[in-house]
Amino acid sequence: MTRRLLSWRWASDLLQPPPPTGTPTPIPISPRTRNVLWLVGLGLLLLLLYRVPSLVTLMLGGGALALVLSFPVRLLTYVMPRGLAIFTSFVLTLGGLVLAVVVIVPILTTQLRALVDQLPRIAEELDERLPSLLEPFERRGLLPGTPREFIANLEREFFQFIESVGGRILGGLGGVLSSAFTTLIMLFGIVFISVYLLLDARRLQATFLRAAPHRYRRDALDLWNAFSFTLSRYLGGLGISLLIQGILSAAALYLLGVPYAVLLGAWVAVTAIIPYLGAWLGSIPAVLLALSVSPTTALLTAALFVAIQQFESNLLTPQIQSQAVRVHPILVLLAVIAGGDLAGLPGVIFAVPVLAALRVLFDFFRARLRTSPLTPVRHMPPRAHPVTPPSGGGEAHG
Repeated sequence: MTRRLLSWRWASDLLQPPPPTGTPTPIPISPRTRNVLWLVGLGLLLLLLYRVPSLVTLMLGGGALALVLSFPVRLLTYVMPRGLAIFTSFVLTLGGLVLAVVVIVPILTTQLRALVDQLPRIAEELDERLPSLLEPFERRGLLPGTPREFIANLEREFFQFIESVGGRILGGLGGVLSSAFTTLIMLFGIVFISVYLLLDARRLQATFLRAAPHRYRRDALDLWNAFSFTLSRYLGGLGISLLIQGILSAAALYLLGVPYAVLLGAWVAVTAIIPYLGAWLGSIPAVLLALSVSPTTALLTAALFVAIQQFESNLLTPQIQSQAVRVHPILVLLAVIAGGDLAGLPGVIFAVPVLAALRVLFDFFRARLRTSPLTPVRHMPPRAHPVTPPSGGGEAHG
């Protein structure tokens, strides 16, 4: 027993790091050298992120998921320890994703396959009904060509897009397995990063506060709280808004008799990520498919999407996201357009969160920056010339 205990202590000693041999010897460097080292390290980090863009996706995805789950975690910590609250939040989230994959994805795949098979018939229906609807626009010179030419171009581009998307989803087994494996690795990385961000949130907050000068640490805490509230409220509200819009669209289209209602509802939920423009982009396929049923169905479908868009912009988003993004709608639209020009679809998606972060910084510095008044130049009074008293000490008489 004693020999076993000694062997266990010897093995545990091997696993411990060696003790320091003494006080570390300082290596003196100048402030300029320190700044150069910081710049070199930052440049190498940016180069790594540029060459390996998946790292950016992992960090942004993990941070976004951590921000979304921070709200339920904060609520659950009132009734359970923080670690158990994080575990419960992730179990509920992963359970919802698994349920969606098991139930909704097969329906979407079936409807997408059926839509691809029915494209020729849908094209014939649209060829019969669209020209009469476009004739008033042709008479006013608002169409590039005849209605037949406009419809042919529109159908070709739309159906090529549908076929390409369907081909990617319903493609070969090897490509699907490879894509699924890569997606699984990315999802694992995102979940892994978000778990550690939630577990180490207080440590990260403490590190951020220690990096700030002592007199500004209370302001740094206000900035941290403003960022976490704004981004978590925006991302969480966005997810709820997309889910509600997708469910409402799918249910209403099903009641109107529009085919592939679940697939169209999922498309609406995806395109609704784009502010303002997404609602109209999501309605185009639904209106076209409704027109293949009847003009009345197409008119009702268009009215439906107008009502959903008004519900989302006037009631749903203000109630869910509240003060998350306090930016004028014109600035939001300009930010979306600028993001699309700079980075394509990712720029469009991240335009509003970036704008919300900039608004937080603007409010933070607007309340704290003060312009010191210029020191006024003190004007010296003119020097008085001494007056020489008259001789004799009396007043001169003329």
